[in-house]
Amino acid sequence: MSNLSEYRQVARDLNVDAVALVPGPNFTRAFGKSFMSHERPFLAVIPAEGTPAALVPNLELGSWALVDFHGAVFDWRDQDGYDAAFAALTEHLKIGSLAVEGQVMRVFVQVALTKAQPGLQIVDGEKAISGLRVIKTEADVAALQSAIDVSERALSRVLDGVRIGQTEKQIESALIQALFAEGADDLAFSPIVVAGDNTARPHGKARADYAVQEGDALLFDFGARKDGFAADITRTVFVGNVSDEGRAVYETVLAANLRGFEVTKPGVTAHEIDDAVTGVLEASPFADRIRTKTGHGLGREVHEAPYIMRGNHEVMREGMVWTNEPGLYDLGNFGVRIEDDMLVTADGVRALTSFPKELLIVGR
Repeated sequence: MSNLSEYRQVARDLNVDAVALVPGPNFTRAFGKSFMSHERPFLAVIPAEGTPAALVPNLELGSWALVDFHGAVFDWRDQDGYDAAFAALTEHLKIGSLAVEGQVMRVFVQVALTKAQPGLQIVDGEKAISGLRVIKTEADVAALQSAIDVSERALSRVLDGVRIGQTEKQIESALIQALFAEGADDLAFSPIVVAGDNTARPHGKARADYAVQEGDALLFDFGARKDGFAADITRTVFVGNVSDEGRAVYETVLAANLRGFEVTKPGVTAHEIDDAVTGVLEASPFADRIRTKTGHGLGREVHEAPYIMRGNHEVMREGMVWTNEPGLYDLGNFGVRIEDDMLVTADGVRALTSFPKELLIVGR
């Protein structure tokens, strides 16, 4: 069975009897296989002492058998409902307190647990449970690198084909096809492919009715998923030509991005990194265009700890991976974002992304 000792230790550290995991990144990390999260409750409970137990939808038993799980399994069928399975689970475990993933477990699962065992104390253990993923192993970094390499090959392929007159949706479609053609297992997230004034919306959506024009900024925020890990890359290019304003904004964002590399090393805090990066933007003539923090952690999830923002005094440690993505956004005009995926090393930082960052003009 998967090594669950870390989760037992989390239970002890949180002074609870057990930890519960539901399908999602922590579940996949613990058991080595991915399961869907849908209307059917599905959870594994790992006690601080003793054997684990799982509540499994009957239709998933065949897949659950592929997990090397040594513990009690309580299954249930759609036509019978899951109340009896929850009652059997809680009776078997005989626990008084349980730490759950506060950002992942859904309310109806918690309701089913407390219905089966009134008085069960449920606490939010999200930070401690997900914190086990903050330091990446060599295998984690290899998977991230593979996802990033796929993503960068796909972007190169797409940029070669960008032409004035294409719609944002057409370019987005080309990017998605290129990601899978280059070997993506899945999309890390729905890609952001936006042009012109749409680039000033940090999470803009591709439009089917907007044709790319000469002089437009064209922003790609996207990533492949490989072996359970997600890439997250942003590059902003210009189509046909670039205005003096566009060039100045781009060079400002690039300077901020490069500052992130200069200041990152073990021992610095997320606050200090964001303060240095954002400070470059604040010192520019475009300070009123700042809308976001510098970045976030990256791994099995696209957004995870550490969050690179002022006020977060979490200390950076060797093995952390984060996104360095400063940007400037002028609503109604255009925006620029440059995003790299970065690994904190023993004495500094290493870029996992390698796609060029000098200002690029495409479609001519």
